[in-house]
Amino acid sequence: QVVLAASIISKSGKALVSRQYVDMSRIRIEGLLAAFPKLVGTGKQHTYLETESVRYVYQPIEGLYLLLITNKQSNILEDLDTLRLLSKLVPEYSSLDEDSICKTAFELIFAFDEAISLGNKENVTVQQVKQYCEMESHEEKAHKLMMQSKINETKDVMKKRASELDKIRMEKGKLDKGGYSSISGPRVIEKTFSDMNISGTGFGSGSGLSGIGADMDSFASKPKGRPSAAATAPGKGFGMKLGKSQKTNQFLESLKAEGEVILEDVQPSAVSSRSSPLIPSDPITVTIEEKLNVIVKRDGGVNNFDVQGTLALQVLNDADGFIQLQIENKDVPGLSFKTHPNIHKELFNSQQIVGAKDPNRPFPSGQNETPLVKWRIQGMNESNLPLSVNCWPSVSGNETYVNIEYEASEMFDLNNVVISIPLPALREAPTVKQIDGEWKYDPRNSVLEWSIILIDQSNRSGSMEFIVPPADPSTFFPISIGFAASNTFSDLKVTGIHPLKEGNPPKYSQRVRLVAANYQIV
Repeated sequence: QVVLAASIISKSGKALVSRQYVDMSRIRIEGLLAAFPKLVGTGKQHTYLETESVRYVYQPIEGLYLLLITNKQSNILEDLDTLRLLSKLVPEYSSLDEDSICKTAFELIFAFDEAISLGNKENVTVQQVKQYCEMESHEEKAHKLMMQSKINETKDVMKKRASELDKIRMEKGKLDKGGYSSISGPRVIEKTFSDMNISGTGFGSGSGLSGIGADMDSFASKPKGRPSAAATAPGKGFGMKLGKSQKTNQFLESLKAEGEVILEDVQPSAVSSRSSPLIPSDPITVTIEEKLNVIVKRDGGVNNFDVQGTLALQVLNDADGFIQLQIENKDVPGLSFKTHPNIHKELFNSQQIVGAKDPNRPFPSGQNETPLVKWRIQGMNESNLPLSVNCWPSVSGNETYVNIEYEASEMFDLNNVVISIPLPALREAPTVKQIDGEWKYDPRNSVLEWSIILIDQSNRSGSMEFIVPPADPSTFFPISIGFAASNTFSDLKVTGIHPLKEGNPPKYSQRVRLVAANYQIV
């Protein structure tokens, strides 16, 4: 008797678990399993089939088949005895559905190996097989202990570094209480809506942000698109500085080798923010940004289409903070605005002027951007999409041909477009037959990235075709899309700045961008 393979397959012939006991190529076993459902008749009492080369001995188990593939010279009575033993083992390790079988695939294979050795049935019972599979491995325990010790060592190192950072912050805080940093000389104190006192010369306290949304705090407390000086400019020798330990942690190094991203400690700096090389040349910078949250159905239609926008202001000097912004925007259906609580709402609604309630208080100055106005656009449909993507997978023989095409709207020129298509697990990169743009395969995440640097009037549509082994069409979804544009749906912009004190209007620059925060085809 020689059992060639023991398998569990679906009614359609999809292999869920298969253990081969002789040298057999993957293509051959997949071909034998795929052919089996076509050979099974209805209403027949026997549970075996014979072809020119092999014999199938099978047993239906709910919506699946438990299947032995043997040579034609094997003893069919012993084959049936082996099949009965396996049919008792399968329910011990898994529920009888596809998901459970796939999740417990290795446990089932180990049990099959205890029941069948080199194609011959072992003289064992179900209880003996369970006992053999549950036996502890000294090597496995030693490996787990070693890994746990490495994890504990890493945690200890990180706790030590965290405590050192806390000490440095405390010492730096003591030095900063008098308005001086760890080097001699005055320190510029940046002001935002969230940290200025209501009794001072700036805007109200951070509690005023609650009316505009929970996420306003993050906009008021950190710069958009500009790392702070402490994160970008290293100390110049006088400030306090935390050095890296010379000891190399093997666990972190192994994670890096596998492709994991390990965040390095940020070096604190005592240098004033005025030394940052990223300070803009203009005294006033206006940032207008819209973020897209879009979920599109693969067969057409939109599940979600949400546009959220923000106007943020950065003023470098206190003297330039006594200003008002004149804005204008396109009349878009479903567009609604929200202003910061310290903004003059009546002036904004009547004249589209962004100014403070109290004209004697300047806008906050410093390196941080301060969000002043937010807006949202709802009720948009599929015709308003900046980019549409269609995916057409089709199986032909032992290959799946995938054709993907995009169509871009005339409204936007899109920059740095990346279309990420999930793929089944592959041993090697897919075969790309044709592409408009460039492609890159990420084997770790099994994702194919299609990149187009710029989509403008010259390439409003494009396509790509690639080939992978046979796969279910749903494997290629959801498709994630990323891009940016230099104009927005609302077309909001600042047309002028009005000074509230005597003098010429200060120079200003404005940046306008549209970004795809979450853009998927599902």
